[in-house]
Amino acid sequence: VERGVRFVELIDTGSSGNWDAHGDMMTHVGLAKNVDQPIAALLKDLKQRGMLDETLVVWTTEFGRTPKLNKAQGRDHWSRAYSIVMAGAGVPGGQVIGASDRQGAFVTERPYTPDDYAATVYKKLGLNLDKTLKAPDGRPILLAANGNPIREVF
Repeated sequence: VERGVRFVELIDTGSSGNWDAHGDMMTHVGLAKNVDQPIAALLKDLKQRGMLDETLVVWTTEFGRTPKLNKAQGRDHWSRAYSIVMAGAGVPGGQVIGASDRQGAFVTERPYTPDDYAATVYKKLGLNLDKTLKAPDGRPILLAANGNPIREVF
């Protein structure tokens, strides 16, 4: 980032080589500890270097986990409710946007779609949401097809 790289993606597959563990949830405790501290350190470091205001940090997954344990005492894929964390790039801190039911199974307040999330990130990056791109075969692709930026992030 200091050298001008515009986009960085980090993927942590965990010490077992796989975050996608559907068995014993206790295996995730160590994985979570290995992520929480580095995320906090990254945000602190960016702030100390004066780079947080211009750097968008997004911590997300492709979906959530079932609210109930399966037979193996693990949690399976669940697309109906999940969390995304954003910081930097002018994102107002200390907010919780939306809510789920007590079990974390269903969104009860302020539901957003993956398209809304994408539109939010694109707008934060300064991209024109109305721009139409072209696929290699010439097919038009609207950058943020059906998404609306999440207003609380601006």
